[in-house]
Amino acid sequence: MKTINPYLSFNGKCEEAFNFYKSVFGGKFLVVKRFKEMPENPNCPISASEKEKIMHISLPISKETVLFGCDSLQAFEDTTVLGDNISLSIDTDSTDEATRIFNELSSGGNVTMPMEKTFWNAYYGMVTDKFGISWMVNYDLSEAKN
Repeated sequence: MKTINPYLSFNGKCEEAFNFYKSVFGGKFLVVKRFKEMPENPNCPISASEKEKIMHISLPISKETVLFGCDSLQAFEDTTVLGDNISLSIDTDSTDEATRIFNELSSGGNVTMPMEKTFWNAYYGMVTDKFGISWMVNYDLSEAKN
């Protein structure tokens, strides 16, 4: 396993929060993606007002740690309960390691998104474990040696 990074979710305040974190920790955003960049999906309609919200943002806060974040969409449950706005994002060294970790975390839990190849060139899945902790498991396919 390479890293475990915090992933924070907001109700429309992600950009504001991350600009604040940037002022606190310094550095530059590695990625800023908005929902308008996501391919259309009839199962997950995004309103015009939500398209400018942050789909994914990343800010290195140390040599080892990157703070990730996003805004929640109306199509999903609002992030209102203290503590419900954090997921642990795990970056792995291989698809095998990602699958193993995902399967073990899934035991007795709830799979939100099965492990699959994504449009952003990753092997990725989401699960809430049996203790209620949300996890995102990721392997960057551009790192594949094959």
